[in-house]
Amino acid sequence: MYENMSATDSNTGTQSLFTGLPSGVVPIVAILAALVSTYIHLSLAPMVMQFNTVQGALFILAGLGFIGGIVLYLTKYWRRELYLVAIVFALAQVAAFFVMGGRVNQMAIASKVSEVVFAAAAAYLYQTDTAVTS
Repeated sequence: MYENMSATDSNTGTQSLFTGLPSGVVPIVAILAALVSTYIHLSLAPMVMQFNTVQGALFILAGLGFIGGIVLYLTKYWRRELYLVAIVFALAQVAAFFVMGGRVNQMAIASKVSEVVFAAAAAYLYQTDTAVTS
């Protein structure tokens, strides 16, 4: 799935930390869906924080979790098993919305749809990605 899986620095001969952008549509869809959820969570966090600091902190953690996942995905440290972690993380966002009694509005719908799309893309990548091993 990666174009630059074994990218090395020609000057030093060492392997680069970042592997570059993955090739294919599904990885890009996954990254974009994660960015949509990140944007929504981090942009709403200050407003939510005014009413419920715990929930506001959870919004921040959700956004940072997606950012951290994207960064990890683009490094040599990504492993196939981490797709499963990504799926659980995204679906936990959806479940938390309903468990915590979230209000249904355009931002909530956009966030939950992006998380389901992300989880589906991660599941597909888990099933098809043989390039990322050990």
